[in-house]
Amino acid sequence: MIDFHVHIGALRRARDYEYYDLTARQLIDRMDREGIERSVLLPLESPEAVAGCCLTEQAIAARDMYPERLIAFLGLDPRSKHMARLFDMFVQDYDCKGFGELKNGLAFDDERNQAIYAKCDQYSLPLVFHNQVDVCYDQAGLPALEQMLRKYPNVTFCGHGPGFWAAISADDDRTVHMPTGPVVPGGTLDRLMDQYHNLYGIFDAGSGYNAMTRDPDFIIGFIERHHTRLLFGTDYMQAGQKLSQVDWLANLDIPTQWRDDMATGNAQRLLQLTPDQ
Repeated sequence: MIDFHVHIGALRRARDYEYYDLTARQLIDRMDREGIERSVLLPLESPEAVAGCCLTEQAIAARDMYPERLIAFLGLDPRSKHMARLFDMFVQDYDCKGFGELKNGLAFDDERNQAIYAKCDQYSLPLVFHNQVDVCYDQAGLPALEQMLRKYPNVTFCGHGPGFWAAISADDDRTVHMPTGPVVPGGTLDRLMDQYHNLYGIFDAGSGYNAMTRDPDFIIGFIERHHTRLLFGTDYMQAGQKLSQVDWLANLDIPTQWRDDMATGNAQRLLQLTPDQ
């Protein structure tokens, strides 16, 4: 399996939480226990993302310690000075394979976020973004996301977060953080994945797992329609964290090819990895 969403580093501040920061060694140990071959390290540099931060340089350093297991993305706050120059440096000099996690307090289509999309479009990179009511926010029906999918066709937008996954149901009106219960067919995500080749979904964290399990009868059809657009991820960021997606995917009653796509194949394609890498 390839985990498309993990974090390391000082993401919390002292005394606020009763656990220690996740190290690269701890991450590798957990990957070994869960049968995860490779993980994508996502920096977090925006102040709205977490109480602490993980710089792109830290993701690169961890990748260089375990180059066969870890893949580094770059992450920059769109309001930071010299964003474009730093973006070029991390891609050209440090071989970062994508951007993420985009998680800031701006609208999804804010011109400052669009400066990042334009750089990803230039390099044809995948971009992992978080969406909820006050983070990279959008309206019901995700009109800003749809506009960006059209405007930046060379960017593979990989969505996650409560706001993104709530849109799996046609009754999403942005008022419920993490909806439960039956999914109303005809949701925004079904339509956007049908119409745009550059939209993927990461079934990570609590929101992704909730979307995959809230309506078992609906989700099999959703997976049948979009198994080539779904990415395994955990949002692993603390030692001892429960990774519900691992067992769910292993035990799901679906064809082997669908499971392989979701666990590994789709990520290999986006990251341009050969099967033996």
